[in-house]
Amino acid sequence: MAKLFNPVQVGAYTLSHRVTLAPMTRLRTTQPGDVPSAMMADFYGQRASDGGLQIVEAASVSVQARSYLGAASIYHDDQMEGWQAITKAVHAKGGRVFLQLIHGGRQSHVEMTGGVDPVAPSVVPFDGVAVTKNGFVPASPHRALGIDEIPGIVEDFRAAAQRAKDAGFDGVELHAANGYLVDQFIQDGTNQRSDSYGGPIQNRVRFLRETLEALISVWGAERVGVRISPSGEWGGISDSDPEATFSYVASVLDSYKIAYLHVIEPRVKGDDTLHHDHAPVATKYLRKHFSGPIIAAGGFDRESAIAIVESGDADLVAFGRHFSSNPDLPYRLKHDLPLTPYVRAAFWGGSEKAYSDFLTYEESQALETRTTVDEAENA
Repeated sequence: MAKLFNPVQVGAYTLSHRVTLAPMTRLRTTQPGDVPSAMMADFYGQRASDGGLQIVEAASVSVQARSYLGAASIYHDDQMEGWQAITKAVHAKGGRVFLQLIHGGRQSHVEMTGGVDPVAPSVVPFDGVAVTKNGFVPASPHRALGIDEIPGIVEDFRAAAQRAKDAGFDGVELHAANGYLVDQFIQDGTNQRSDSYGGPIQNRVRFLRETLEALISVWGAERVGVRISPSGEWGGISDSDPEATFSYVASVLDSYKIAYLHVIEPRVKGDDTLHHDHAPVATKYLRKHFSGPIIAAGGFDRESAIAIVESGDADLVAFGRHFSSNPDLPYRLKHDLPLTPYVRAAFWGGSEKAYSDFLTYEESQALETRTTVDEAENA
């Protein structure tokens, strides 16, 4: 059997297979208050599998950290019951579930941040977007963080990690990818500071280190993962030497002995595959610098997922789009069964339709059989 379907140790947990649910921003919280909805609990419960790992969509760590109306947050008490329903739904099927934590940084709008300007390491021209009641809109002008403000944001991450623990999650993932705040500090296209958080890469990773250490103070390193996106294009992010930058980042993360490193291949941008003919490249060079489990994400199908795990460049593969429409994706991949096509129009907000109403393979076969019998009886 392919290694993709074999057990693997990830931090504190032994997983029964290596097909992971990638974090996907689906904009299904209840407003106001970004309260996790009942359909979110259905969605994650449906996709849980015994011994499988799910990484729940990015949850903002404060009001100022929010980017998209309808996206998840974890910073006030009224959200906790909804989060507990999600962890209970996953655990009921024997799954493991981590919560991704995020600060959007400059990718935001004053309607989402409580009326204050979005923040970033530096002020750099940016044509990005946020989501408000008017849908996708241009991001508001941002300002550079004062050095005295940074400890407060680090504390927001620590407090969110504690809330995730209180809600029953098995761990947390630091979102240091896709041009959000942690990534903005790492890459020199967005970090033009001259203080101890800017300049050489050793300084640019300081914010990453501090937020990671805040999460570890709550969870321990074996229950914390980090997601990065070397050479990624989402969020107008850039670096003058991405391979050198992220090789260093990987070596820093390796020193903490975290649960896993989650790598988005640069052939994808958000929910789009930009370079269909590109093979995975980031995991290959990062493998030299990170000795723990690597989760590869971005544009994988069954064949390429099996191949990258067999090669040793990655230990697990995260799926987003295919998992969105196939709640039993690990089973389908293992048995090489046909996949239900995903519905792109339902990715960014909506109802249960094309979200939590997809059938497993067995359910679809049973429905097809019942339909055939009914047709025969009515003939």
